[in-house]
Amino acid sequence: MKEYPKFKAAACHAAPIYFDTPATIDKACDLIAEAARNGASLIAFPEAFVSAFPIWCGVWAPVETHEFFFKLASSAITINGPEVAQLREAARRHGVFVSMGINEGTPVSMGCVWDTNILIGDDGSILNRHRKLIATHWEKLAWASGDGSGLRVVDTRIGRIGALVCGENTNALARFSLMAQGENVHISAYSPRWPTHPSGEVAYDLEASIRLRAGAAAFEGKMFNIVASGFLPPEAIDMISRNDPRVRRLMEEASKSVSMIMGPDGMPISDTLQDEEGIVYADIDLAKCVVPKQFQDVVGYYNRFDVFELKVNRRALTPVEFNDAAAEAERAQFAAELGPLPALSRAPDGSDRLQ
Repeated sequence: MKEYPKFKAAACHAAPIYFDTPATIDKACDLIAEAARNGASLIAFPEAFVSAFPIWCGVWAPVETHEFFFKLASSAITINGPEVAQLREAARRHGVFVSMGINEGTPVSMGCVWDTNILIGDDGSILNRHRKLIATHWEKLAWASGDGSGLRVVDTRIGRIGALVCGENTNALARFSLMAQGENVHISAYSPRWPTHPSGEVAYDLEASIRLRAGAAAFEGKMFNIVASGFLPPEAIDMISRNDPRVRRLMEEASKSVSMIMGPDGMPISDTLQDEEGIVYADIDLAKCVVPKQFQDVVGYYNRFDVFELKVNRRALTPVEFNDAAAEAERAQFAAELGPLPALSRAPDGSDRLQ
């Protein structure tokens, strides 16, 4: 008989120290240590935890957000940088898997930032990097579009793990591309709040949308769904509002996100956190994914692959491609056509002349 992994998962409902990357990394390492002490093998963090979610894009006009964008870009980190190295060491030291949301920068551009999720293995290795395919609504003012290179499921000792960021969990094709790789542990990373309408109007219900999407994804894939959402602390509201009461109301009245863990039936199997920071835990038994597949297995018998066809481009996008091999060949051909350089001889007046 096949044995199915069992483990404890943790979802951190936490806030970064806005724009203070070193302090946020230290906080993340403390949370990793705490969750590991409590027996967690997989620890998930919110979207853009390192180290700011760009909520200012939803409450200020674009011409008034340059200060925040500068801070966002200046505090962004790279995959091979010392901040990620510190997270990798924490995962290795505690023997846990860590899913982390970061603002990812690039040496190619000082102003390009991706909304990225990284999965770190229990040996400290980088298992996957997924850049959010497209920023949602006003988030486009802060983040560049990602690509399909990170639409991957990683086969680990605790299960086949995949992740999507916030609104991507609404994208049925993105979800299916992961399910079709055998995903049985899904990670959903979300923002802390998401203002959409003027104060006093009926607005986007972030809590309801998370519960709906997370439950539907777990039920559809017959898998576990770990939801890790951000928390917006009072000091961040103070900083972003700039003492403007209208902006403060927009943030304070916006629906708060929630963190929880869903089972394969789409129902919560953990506590739910919303109004305070903390960690929620749940015991995961992948054997519970088997029987529900009898009823609907959308990546197995309960589909028509002769009718539907999905192709995913997992090519990593870059701003330019240099074909150095072709250029070298062209230079060699040009040199051959020119022939050898003519020799120089000394003229009677002492000057050089071509022979």
